[in-house]
Amino acid sequence: MGPDPGPAGTGAADPPAVRLEGLTKQLRHGVTAVDHLDLEVPTGSVTALLGPNGSGKTVTLRMLLGLVRPTHGRVLLFGQEVRPGARVLGRVGALVDGPGFVPHLSGRRNLELAVRLVRLSGGDADLDAALAMADLGDAADRGYATYSHGMRYRLAMAQALLGSPDLLVLDEPTTGMDPAQAVGVHRAIGACAAAGTTVVLTSHALPEIEGICDRAAVLRSGRLLAEGTIAELLGTEPRLVVEVDDTDRAAAVLAGLPGAPSVTPVGPRTLAVVGGGLGTVAVLEHLEGTGVRVLGVRAGNLEDSYLALLGDPAADPPDAADR
Repeated sequence: MGPDPGPAGTGAADPPAVRLEGLTKQLRHGVTAVDHLDLEVPTGSVTALLGPNGSGKTVTLRMLLGLVRPTHGRVLLFGQEVRPGARVLGRVGALVDGPGFVPHLSGRRNLELAVRLVRLSGGDADLDAALAMADLGDAADRGYATYSHGMRYRLAMAQALLGSPDLLVLDEPTTGMDPAQAVGVHRAIGACAAAGTTVVLTSHALPEIEGICDRAAVLRSGRLLAEGTIAELLGTEPRLVVEVDDTDRAAAVLAGLPGAPSVTPVGPRTLAVVGGGLGTVAVLEHLEGTGVRVLGVRAGNLEDSYLALLGDPAADPPDAADR
């Protein structure tokens, strides 16, 4: 285990919060869950791992936390390699594989036990702040077994924040929550980032990612398709999303224009139109003038860029629970 890199964010020479080098995980029956993944997560960023089910996101998080050993490659956190019992893991808070608490104890009592463990390891933990984050009200003194799905995840999020970790790792942190509850988690993530905590999370809610993350990496079949800032993934050229009655005909019409834009299907009746020097009015006029009925038009977003990157979903392998 290398030298202690010191507190995060102390200078330009500091290593990234997370560095994955050739990370590979092979499962049973010849399945490769993660395939030579190289990725850096800058200290202080909020970074999303995106991809369809079976793309390797959760296995990557498990290797990052030392819960699963890579077949090849390595994980470094703040410059230190992750190994069983690595001291650097004490700087990490995590919510992966869902909440895990003692069912017959109350939410408060479960957090009290977690606080004790944090303090035994030499960290500082604030029970009142954790309970406020969980936002359970009177239910804090009810048995955990009586909690709804969203309540359990809020309690787990509060536990992950105990000890003010330098790195917070979250797998689908808002799953099962209503919009108001999800906003509370978003605010907690924003507060962590403002305090200098690096956050790595997964989510299938692309509008959520666009609102709370500054970076993202897109995986497919365990491989990295693209990564960068949200602005970079959206692209520097204007993106227009057009809903039409016939996507094949619309794509052919646009492809035949001088300085043709890039046209990518992103839904059964929608096309993403990028570049080509054509304004919105010109695109609509060309489509309507050739008999293509335009049903709607809007500016592109992260979800459109994501779908365009993934291409044909039929090429993905079947979902695997351990990927």
